[in-house]
Amino acid sequence: MPNPDPLARVDALLDDVLPPPHVRQQLRLAAGLTQLEVAEAVGVKRLAVARWELGQTNPRRPHRAVYMHLLKRLAERYPDAAEADAGMLTPTSEGGLG
Repeated sequence: MPNPDPLARVDALLDDVLPPPHVRQQLRLAAGLTQLEVAEAVGVKRLAVARWELGQTNPRRPHRAVYMHLLKRLAERYPDAAEADAGMLTPTSEGGLG
């Protein structure tokens, strides 16, 4: 059932923004993780993570939420890697499979 609160719906839209592809990669590398490790944690193939980091595609539900959670946690632990392009975000409207 959708959330009837319009403010909560707006917040959900604003929270559903990915960092630029190269920042995604920087966060993964800062944590010493491989693409395969990220893929296994998120529940996708390694090629999907590679494409996300190249900006060729973006993750879709339900993997998107898991990947975004991982990126947010990595950004908390490795703020220097996340600050590479502070303020530059990739909108969710970009197409692509993931």
